[in-house]
Amino acid sequence: MTQKIFNLAFLFICASVLSQPKKQPEFISPQVNIDNTVVFKLYAPNANSVKLNSQIENGSVDMVKDESGVWSATIGPVKPDMYPYAFNVDGIQLADPKNTNIFPNEGFQNSLVEITGNTPLVHTIQNVPHGTLSYRFYTSPELGQRPVVVYTPPGYESDTKITYPVLYLLHGTTDTEETWTKVGRANSILDNLIAQGKAKPMIIVMPYGRAYPTINKSAGSLRNWDNLQEIKKDFLNHLFPFINKNYRIKKDRNSHAISGFSGGGGTSLYIGLNNPEIFSWVCGFAPGMLREEFDRNNAPAFENPNQTNKNLNLFWIGVGEKDITYPVVKDYLKILDSKRIKYESYISDGGHTWMNCKLYLSIIAQKLFK
Repeated sequence: MTQKIFNLAFLFICASVLSQPKKQPEFISPQVNIDNTVVFKLYAPNANSVKLNSQIENGSVDMVKDESGVWSATIGPVKPDMYPYAFNVDGIQLADPKNTNIFPNEGFQNSLVEITGNTPLVHTIQNVPHGTLSYRFYTSPELGQRPVVVYTPPGYESDTKITYPVLYLLHGTTDTEETWTKVGRANSILDNLIAQGKAKPMIIVMPYGRAYPTINKSAGSLRNWDNLQEIKKDFLNHLFPFINKNYRIKKDRNSHAISGFSGGGGTSLYIGLNNPEIFSWVCGFAPGMLREEFDRNNAPAFENPNQTNKNLNLFWIGVGEKDITYPVVKDYLKILDSKRIKYESYISDGGHTWMNCKLYLSIIAQKLFK
């Protein structure tokens, strides 16, 4: 009887051990090497194919599996910057489970890798005075509780008598209110430029740009007409009053700027140019626009170009030569030329990327409120 019990116990222990999930090998991903090469790894022992998709390389990179079930790929040397990437596992895209730096987005899963290099970049976190990021909510009777991230510059809390200019900074379609800080590093860019005396201390307001739930999250670009109308009401009636009440904002229009990327860029041009009593600094980063919407969306600015020029301290548009928006933006600039509306443009390398967004923000931040 005792032997029988022992045999049963032994079989139970064996079954228990065999049923435990296999322990994963320990590794780091991504691993940035001193020569700026980067090693990406993923544990996927049962996968047939794993590819690395990133904005570092053109196209995907095949990864190789070792005997422990870990797939890996090494690329580079990589130009220092911050890049999105993801793994494609048998046709399914997923973020890197070993990396806590996630790209906030409602349309895809990406992780982020930062290659710092030997010289700090404008977005690199440096040993300078840092501003504060606040995660806030304001109430809209139509849209409910709305998230907004607010950057206040160094010294904001210590000297409560100072008022500041404000930049409303809008994200792209499918991005969220966190994307400008976690991917665009807006707070670090301003920290560094303010410390160097290159930018005025300012407050940055980064709201959520989709008028959800009135506008479905799958409804396309943020610059679509229906979303523009709902966001305009939300900004004018709820967001602006909330910011003006809770932060020490300069109230004159010469202290108010608006800018955005992609669909949010189209939104920034629409709200900025149609509300000259609020904004005198209007910028677009690869702004999403349609040719057939030019006249409607820019009606006040187009109707009286002389007054538009008087209203704007800065009208600035940046876009990459390989950007999907470049052909339409080029046509838009030609119309501005024909109407003699003054603007500044910056044509960069590259495409529709957040690497370019960081560049554009670093350029306009040094122009605003001066």
